[in-house]
Amino acid sequence: MRLSTKGRYAVTAMMDLAIHEPKGPVTLADISHCQSISLSYLEQLFAKLRRENLVRGVRGPGGGYRLAKPASEITIAAIIAAVDEKVDATCGGESDCDEDRACLTHELWCGLSKKIFGFLDSISLEDFLNRPSVQEVIRRQDAEQRRSRLPPVTVA
Repeated sequence: MRLSTKGRYAVTAMMDLAIHEPKGPVTLADISHCQSISLSYLEQLFAKLRRENLVRGVRGPGGGYRLAKPASEITIAAIIAAVDEKVDATCGGESDCDEDRACLTHELWCGLSKKIFGFLDSISLEDFLNRPSVQEVIRRQDAEQRRSRLPPVTVA
C-alpha cells in the first residue's frame, strides 16, 4: 500500500506552513520552490485544505497562507483526509471484494487500515515538527533555499 502524491504533498506543504508560521503567511510559490511541488498542484490541494478549515488565506502584500488552527490541533490524518485521500490497505475498501462478499483476508486488511489511520491521527504537525530528525531537514532546507526563519519551535 502506498500513499499517493496528493496525501504526501499535502502533508509536506502543511509542514512547511507550520515551520514558517511564526514569520507570517507563506506563499504557495515559496512552498512550491522549496518543496519541489508544482504550483498548480498546490493550488488544488490548498483549495481542499481551505474548505476543511486547515489553512486560511491572507490577502494583500505579504499575503499567502497560514494554518487555520494551532499546529498542535492538526493531525496528519486530518490533512490526508482533507485532500480526499484514503489510507486504505483493503482489497477494495468495502466488504464486497469477492463477488459482493468479503474476501478471506478482508478483515486483516481492514484492521491494518485502522491501525495506520490511528497512527497518523495520533501525530500532530507540532509533534512531527519537534522531532530532531525533522529539525535537521528543516535546517538543511532553509540553508539550501536561503530561507530565513525563527529558531526551531519547541513546545513545553
